[in-house]
Amino acid sequence: MIEFKLDHRSGVPYYRQIIDQIRHGIATGSWQPGEQLPTVRGLAVQLKVNLNTVSKAYKELEIQKILETQQGTGTFIGDVAVNIDEKERKQKLASICTDFLNIASSYGFRVVDMIQELERMNGQTAKKQ
Repeated sequence: MIEFKLDHRSGVPYYRQIIDQIRHGIATGSWQPGEQLPTVRGLAVQLKVNLNTVSKAYKELEIQKILETQQGTGTFIGDVAVNIDEKERKQKLASICTDFLNIASSYGFRVVDMIQELERMNGQTAKKQ
């Protein structure tokens, strides 16, 4: 199950962040066709956003046939395959790196420090596998 998180500093509209997280969850196999999503109200409360924000995200995904809403039952992942193209993946990575760089730089870290730490962490991850 995907745990929804909003980045209040990213400048990306909340409904867009919700859409991206759902699409990513489906594309990576975290969510399967037929799996139920949180209700609009439930997700809005969880994320502390307006109901219309979640509703807008769900509606856009319904139009794309990615989600299916069954009256009185809920909203479910549809049977449509979701693929995230290379351009979108690169844009997301660039955004993550920009955020990371901004935060680390504000603490006085240099790019070389960040690269060394990432390589160290990657080495630890490789050992666990």
